[in-house]
Amino acid sequence: MIKRWVLKKLADDGSSEELSKAININTTLASLLVQRGVESYEEARRFFRPQLSDLHDPFLMADMEKAVERLEQAIERKEKILIYGDYDVDGTTSVALFYGFLREEYDFLEFYIPDRYKEGYGISEAGIDWAIEQKFDIIISLDCGIKAVNMVGKAAAAGIDFIVCDHHLPGEKLPPAVAVLDPKRKDCNYPFKELSGCGIGFKLLQAFCIKNNISLDRLYPYLDLLAVSIAADIVPITDENRILAYYGLQQLNSNPRPGLQALIDLAGFRSEIDINSIVFGIGPRINASGRIAHAKTAVKLLLSSNIDDAKAIATIINDKNTERRNFDTNITREALEMIQQNPLHTTAKSTVLFKEDWHKGVIGIVASRCIDVHYRPTIILTQSNNKATGSARSVVGFDIYEAISECSDLLLQYGGHMYAAGLTLDIDKVTQFQERFEEVVSSRILPEQLIPQIEIDQLITLDQITPRFYNILKQLSPFGPQNMQPVFMTEKVRASGRPKILKNKHLKLNLCQEEGGPVMDAIGFDMADYFGMIDSGMRFKIAYTIEENSYWGPGALQLCLKDIKFE
Repeated sequence: MIKRWVLKKLADDGSSEELSKAININTTLASLLVQRGVESYEEARRFFRPQLSDLHDPFLMADMEKAVERLEQAIERKEKILIYGDYDVDGTTSVALFYGFLREEYDFLEFYIPDRYKEGYGISEAGIDWAIEQKFDIIISLDCGIKAVNMVGKAAAAGIDFIVCDHHLPGEKLPPAVAVLDPKRKDCNYPFKELSGCGIGFKLLQAFCIKNNISLDRLYPYLDLLAVSIAADIVPITDENRILAYYGLQQLNSNPRPGLQALIDLAGFRSEIDINSIVFGIGPRINASGRIAHAKTAVKLLLSSNIDDAKAIATIINDKNTERRNFDTNITREALEMIQQNPLHTTAKSTVLFKEDWHKGVIGIVASRCIDVHYRPTIILTQSNNKATGSARSVVGFDIYEAISECSDLLLQYGGHMYAAGLTLDIDKVTQFQERFEEVVSSRILPEQLIPQIEIDQLITLDQITPRFYNILKQLSPFGPQNMQPVFMTEKVRASGRPKILKNKHLKLNLCQEEGGPVMDAIGFDMADYFGMIDSGMRFKIAYTIEENSYWGPGALQLCLKDIKFE
């Protein structure tokens, strides 16, 4: 697939040079910091050395005083508390963090995770009925509830109070809860708006600890769960999320809880756990529990107190992940065939596919896989409970949630973010929805948004890549949205020696620019098609990241190629 290379603009106001002198690094590295909004010595200190003391005051969040007071009241009265969370990674880690911490202080509590297939996303009627039947006095929802006006109202009518902890966009009306914690509320002046759902739960517990003189050192061991939620929910790794992820990753690499250690062992990680390790190794395994069976198994794993129990549960979850991958592979193949065989799909500016027997648990993954091949805003629908239900994924810069909102009159339910959303509609309206969604996307999407792009931070030469350069570069981590791993471009390179093809699809080669200059190891995944042109001696330019190849021992640097263009 042809990709657009977009070279980021460099500051021309002298800020990079000033920062370079202030913190004693070269201007290339200083420019990377300036691109990330770091321009002074003090900002650089906070960026490179995040401190938990720099976290915002949780009481700046609207309704936080009310939420803490109601939680204190419940504990004082020995009321029954239900911790309610969604079935994805953010939801299950939220429940494990909140329930796990609170049970150290209090006995009368349980947790509830809705069934993805029987109940669907968010606060379900079945969940509220069960809470009424079990005589709970208060429900604390995590990573859901901001749009559950009717269900929170039903609970209130039955005498059950609600504290909503959510990070999704509110609707026009807030649920009638005792407290609604969501920085995205229009009337909330909290300085950081992009916490994960687990992050909102953490802030409530932080406030509870501060108010009740409980040492925050008792809460911080749960940051490994919070780091997993931040990575898996793809929230910006800036501001508080950077601090929380930084310390959560430290815990994951030094003393993870047994459930996470069991998943790390099963994933077979050889090197340090980073955001990518969570996104591609830990998160999918946690998610598989709710995709294939019930997500309460994932919560039990994350709450395990000994490694033997954790390993037993992790093995079950890992088997579910294998099953999930099989569904994913087969459905992706069917979906791509539907696109390729229908001229309307190949020429459209959006993709909406429906097949009644596709597995609901993997359709979001399938939507992402389709975008990898056919780069369009994509919605994959299947049948569930006699309705069409689906997952949406978008391309860079296009707000798929807004596009779906334009079709809301055809939908029974929808919700989500700019790049990912879910929706439900009557099956007999699928065709109408496909047509309307295509109209909306066609009227809004820019031509360049239909071509995948690679954002390039800097143009450099190979001789700039030194161990010192890399050691400073990796301190920009944790990498993720709004602080992505830097991508570099180098021009006029050629192969030094003959390239190799690995596993019939990957390209392994050594690269150089000038005679006598440095030679760098490089790997290009799924780039075997370039072998002939490279082997012919042609010069080309490369877009790449720099990484440490632990396979060859510590300190061995290699270029991970993102794309190649021949000159």
